Amino acid sequence: MIWTDLSASDIAEKITQLGNPISVHIAEQLLDEFDFHRRCAQKYLCMKACPNRDEQFVNIARLTQEYLDSGAPILSMDTKKRELIGNFYRDGSLLTKGTQLTFDHDYPSFAEGVVIPHGLYDPRLNRGYLHLGTSCDTSEFACHCLKDWWRRFGREQYPGAKSLLLKCDGGGSNSANTYLFKADLQGVADEVGLEIRVAHYPPYCSKYNPIEHRLFCHVSRACQGAIFTSVELVRRLMEKTKTRTGLSVVVDVVQEIYHRGRKLAEEVKDALRIFRDNLLPKLNYRILPRS
Repeated sequence: MIWTDLSASDIAEKITQLGNPISVHIAEQLLDEFDFHRRCAQKYLCMKACPNRDEQFVNIARLTQEYLDSGAPILSMDTKKRELIGNFYRDGSLLTKGTQLTFDHDYPSFAEGVVIPHGLYDPRLNRGYLHLGTSCDTSEFACHCLKDWWRRFGREQYPGAKSLLLKCDGGGSNSANTYLFKADLQGVADEVGLEIRVAHYPPYCSKYNPIEHRLFCHVSRACQGAIFTSVELVRRLMEKTKTRTGLSVVVDVVQEIYHRGRKLAEEVKDALRIFRDNLLPKLNYRILPRS
């Protein structure tokens, strides 16, 4: 990659010093002729090669189409960046009558709390569901959000549904590597009587999860420049998220306390009704209700 941090004025000056006087306008024309334009770097390259990456994407596309054709619910799940509550700087600008002054450091010890936005996105209805946690991002929290969605919205929007497709990343609170998420999903399946089919995106591929580019980017835009001085303010800002294509968002605050470091007994793992697919079983599986 060839790049320069010189301005057109710098380039014109250096070429002139070499004995070929040119104006800034000519320097700009030369830059344009050789395709030098200001560009931002893009987060695109995977940090590590993932075996069976393409195979899993084809599988996710197949499952998505199956559920779309059958009318069964599909949800994309992820947790957005944790935010500090208090007078802390945030990127973006607002219309103001004066400059907003914030702390010059983002020390958590100065925060009045935290907000952890957990998201569910329904691609069929183009609707997002955000739960603002004030504790920790855990699998218990993620599954609490899923259960709340079904009770309040899902069972009415999808009457008679027998199965739910859940598309999520491979790490974090919905990790594909541990049994905690699976055990908490089993609790949801038992309580709501629904089969939960899970398809994890391959490692280092979270940007392809639909919730990232169909919900979270628009939530960020709705909140840009605002100082998160309270959880209620965050709720009101995120609730205003919308697009011209009809995206709407429901936002709720979850005050429950969740704890990290939970361990599962072997008998709990053995009691799970989990059925792994033959294709990439670590990333694809079904959890059936035990009742």
